[in-house]
Amino acid sequence: MTIHPTFSVSTVFGKRDEPMLVACARQLIEEISVSGSYKPLLISLGLKDHPVETMKGIVTAVTDNRLW
Repeated sequence: MTIHPTFSVSTVFGKRDEPMLVACARQLIEEISVSGSYKPLLISLGLKDHPVETMKGIVTAVTDNRLW
């Protein structure tokens, strides 16, 4: 039996109507959990604009450098 983790992603401060920010946070926690870390995660993103390329760059930079 395989158990898949469940993640809860929510916006605490700032714009709550930006699905790209939620998608970025979800992608980060999924990538981190695949690496074997199951610690709670608090992410703070302060971005003026959030195009897809920027979000992909953030995920790549964090996962490539294993910043956890």
